[in-house]
Amino acid sequence: MKTTLFSFLIAFIIAGNVLAGEKDTVHIISHDQTTVVTNPKKGENSYTNWAVFPDKDEAIRQIILKINFGCPDGMRCADWDYVDHITLKRAGGKNGEMLDYEIARMLTPYGGAFGKDWEFEWEVDVTDFSLLLRDSVEVEYKHTGYEPNEDRGWKVTVDFEVIKGPPIMEPVSITKVYQGSYRYGDKENPIEETLKATTITTDEGASLGRFRVIQTGHGMDRPDGCGEFCNKYRDFYLDGKLTASRQMWKQCGSNPLYPQAGTWIFDRANWCPGDLVQPDIYDFDLNAPEHTVQLQMEDYVSPKPSANELIAAYVIQYKSYQEKQDVSIEDIIIPSKKAVHSRKNPAAFGPTIVIKNNGSHPLKSLEIEHGTVGPQPQKSSWSGELLPGKSDTVTLEGKIPQEGSLNYQFELKKPNGKKDGYLGDNKAISPYEKVAVHGEQLILHIETNKAAQENGYTVTDAEGNVLFERTVGSMAADTTYKDSLNLSKGAYRLHFTDTGGDGLEFWYKTKAGRGKVILLNNDGQIVKSFDSDFGSGITYDFEVGEAILPINDKEISLGVFPTRAQDFTTFDYLSNSPEEVTIKLVKDPGGEVVEEHIYQDLKEGKFTLNLTRYPKSRYFFQVFIKGEMIYNKRLRVKE
Repeated sequence: MKTTLFSFLIAFIIAGNVLAGEKDTVHIISHDQTTVVTNPKKGENSYTNWAVFPDKDEAIRQIILKINFGCPDGMRCADWDYVDHITLKRAGGKNGEMLDYEIARMLTPYGGAFGKDWEFEWEVDVTDFSLLLRDSVEVEYKHTGYEPNEDRGWKVTVDFEVIKGPPIMEPVSITKVYQGSYRYGDKENPIEETLKATTITTDEGASLGRFRVIQTGHGMDRPDGCGEFCNKYRDFYLDGKLTASRQMWKQCGSNPLYPQAGTWIFDRANWCPGDLVQPDIYDFDLNAPEHTVQLQMEDYVSPKPSANELIAAYVIQYKSYQEKQDVSIEDIIIPSKKAVHSRKNPAAFGPTIVIKNNGSHPLKSLEIEHGTVGPQPQKSSWSGELLPGKSDTVTLEGKIPQEGSLNYQFELKKPNGKKDGYLGDNKAISPYEKVAVHGEQLILHIETNKAAQENGYTVTDAEGNVLFERTVGSMAADTTYKDSLNLSKGAYRLHFTDTGGDGLEFWYKTKAGRGKVILLNNDGQIVKSFDSDFGSGITYDFEVGEAILPINDKEISLGVFPTRAQDFTTFDYLSNSPEEVTIKLVKDPGGEVVEEHIYQDLKEGKFTLNLTRYPKSRYFFQVFIKGEMIYNKRLRVKE
């Protein structure tokens, strides 16, 4: 019965995707809502399943690995930012070759304050492993860490989206170059001695080599904070010559998954909490019988080394590009319902896609048709110089229609003025949501914190004209601004900036205080309230028009700060209508309610809570309206 149901679902998925994107697509799920917890005794816990992929004779165009996280049934989401590895263990059945190839790496979020219905999905292209993702494959999801495992964890789905069709290049072989944890900063075990050059023998028929690298830095030595919190560069050498160099650093204040319970805004060594790592790709011609490849890190020695660079690197040899002119749509950023694009959506204008050159000739021109499905499309053009295998993010002019099907279509035509060699990935459709509609008279209510020099905002129209602005550094600390925005009918974008990347509130930066941003109508009612713990910025698109949305009672501005205190903390609340509001202080772990207050007909207020009677511990500060939890924040009482 299970086999029959699975076959039906796969057939349904194939049909749906052929209609939507004109692609023959199957979803192969190795881990289906698997509850993942730590093993504190070992520091790692493995979940291994077999999955059946297309056989070796079926043509595969692309494989997208999707990782979905949620809170497990009967448990809460886990707390810490641990490293998880998705590994291809064996291919070809139980008697097949043991491979142990790490194909993807996930960094778990700080999930302590996520609600039970929370979920998020990330994706990464793993087409480079299509030679091995065939027939029966053993896939391991390895979760690391030491936190308690009785009451917290993750619900994880590992979904391989296999798109059938002619390969861009036919793979010939895969060679493992590096895979493991490499000590960094230890003069007794220098990393340059372990990251040795590897010789790659050119296979018959191969013409292009692809060096694919996943790398993240970990550990916390003194005084530099390496490898997690130090910004070091890495070099790539081909045949002994420096070919590419980059800083192994990632800014986290723009993480689409926000806010999180821990230090999610802190920049790190090529990763952020709640992040599926994207690989670095270095392509090179196989123009000799053999080549050497090597990575080298910036010179560094620590007096107390603890840093490690986790590196998984492979060389994939390919035959030549099959087409001279071949371009594809890799992703739709605006408009989109994808969680990873949620900071930019819903959107009112500026349709944005990622294109990729899959042809052997540089891409210099391209026609793009776009618009909602059905009406006559808009026509745009792109020009530049996109080398084979490279991608570009393209933002087009035009508004996003807010009525009708709410499905936006893009189609790429005439790369370099010629016919595309493969049309199957030239068209894509993205469902999306409407933006809110507000009246012509709005008030932007800003309360700055003590770091107001980091803040500024703009309001722009669909043509990019800045209509209202406060430049970064122009606002005073601990000050309230009520700016009138008088707007005619049209589409607009509010962008509020924090150059410090720590929003108007961050639990670790108690001295900076808490600020807030609220968009009000002319009667002083909240039309949109923004979470103050937003990292680097807020982007909010909206329309001004006739179909004004009714006031939403769920638009509430509230918060508790500081959330790391030894004596007092303050709870502030502002809503559009009076309600019975319950606040609870709940012990973590255990769930014991240590303090509870019920406020009748509360519409606006500020309340101080005395924490001096509670022992040093962690708590949750929770707010309920009509029995529904609307706010859940981690609070630490310190000595």
